[in-house]
Amino acid sequence: MKAAAFDYSRAGSVEEVCALLARHGPDARLIAGGQSLVPMMAMRLVRPSVLVDIQRIASLHEWRVEQDFLCIRACVRQNVIEREAALSEAVPLLRKAIRWIGHVQTRNRGTVGGSLAHADPSAELPLVAATLGAQCVVRSSKDERTIPSAAFFTGPMSTALQADECLVEIRLPIWHADRIGTSFEEVAIRHGDFALVAVAAQVALDPQGVCKRVALGVGGAAPAPVAFADLANQLVGTRLEGAAIRAVADTLAKQLDPMSDLHASTSYRRHLAHTLTMRTLAAARDEALAQS
Repeated sequence: MKAAAFDYSRAGSVEEVCALLARHGPDARLIAGGQSLVPMMAMRLVRPSVLVDIQRIASLHEWRVEQDFLCIRACVRQNVIEREAALSEAVPLLRKAIRWIGHVQTRNRGTVGGSLAHADPSAELPLVAATLGAQCVVRSSKDERTIPSAAFFTGPMSTALQADECLVEIRLPIWHADRIGTSFEEVAIRHGDFALVAVAAQVALDPQGVCKRVALGVGGAAPAPVAFADLANQLVGTRLEGAAIRAVADTLAKQLDPMSDLHASTSYRRHLAHTLTMRTLAAARDEALAQS
């Protein structure tokens, strides 16, 4: 199939984007990398009457490392995370997740902001954002506001963005600890396909190997990525022994209510979530312990 007819505008600034969104409202869609939007338009699952191209706005291709946050502007390409060591040094979970996204060609065009705004419940970057408690900065012609990731993802392909708002920046917390370990695992029918289930974990240990902080999240098993902050906090003060990890995985699997579809049943997704939770927490622990 071919996309339905649409008007096209190339914005030169964030202010122009906001003005166009205010004028056209829900009939407009933003495009940067187009790795998700273009196929959906070709299948006529999405039929915007106006397409607003934001990929040439220079300020949206910037990133910076602050004291407590890694700030990534919306049009930063996913392959930048792969090649820029400063990003993975600031937020090491990012590089673990990025290798699961599609293929090299996908990451060469796909953008960080586009992935979050698309809000596929199986996507890797929304899971990282939810797991770490990222902040999403959005702009409209009227004002700017910051939405925590817990409130940003509202359902499958659905976010808290209003029709006149544009996601401009993602702020990922930087953990300050000497021994940080991360892990990201997923199961898909083929590499590059959407995850049936994905699990992300990041841990911080003290010099004695005792857990000081944990972040844990699951994607692909709910309408939106889920962070299990309260459950992960049960591991603080432990040495992340196998029994403690298993107890968390058992509770997590019980709390999940995964969807069932032609690719995987509810019970299989719950089993995957349990297995991957144990695997990612153990791998993150071992990586942190290996640091002197």
